[in-house]
Amino acid sequence: QVQLVESGGGLVQAGDSLRLSCADSGRTFSSYGMGWFRQAPGKEREFVAAISWSGGSTQYADSVKGRFTISRDNAKNTVYLQMNSLKPDDAAVYYCARGWGRLGAVSPDSYGYWGQGTQVTVSS
Repeated sequence: QVQLVESGGGLVQAGDSLRLSCADSGRTFSSYGMGWFRQAPGKEREFVAAISWSGGSTQYADSVKGRFTISRDNAKNTVYLQMNSLKPDDAAVYYCARGWGRLGAVSPDSYGYWGQGTQVTVSS
């Protein structure tokens, strides 16, 4: 069965960078789109970024566009989220997810498997 394991979260100052990783144990990792979501205390889960099965197309939430970059290495069964110029508003638990199809999407309903989440804290 599929298992997603996230890592890379931590405590940083505003303006710093982090790179999150998500390792997928599924044998057919390269056949599915992947996405990143986040959830802050008292708020609903929100879309952050998505990437197609081949890595050929990506999409981002307006709030992170230009600062965050999603990528994947299918040989390593891993998807990444590079986060630059972090702001206090970026603080949240970040989750990776595997989609039902080849393309990533903004809706969480398009994803069938989720990681446990990794905490990102940003001090001002």
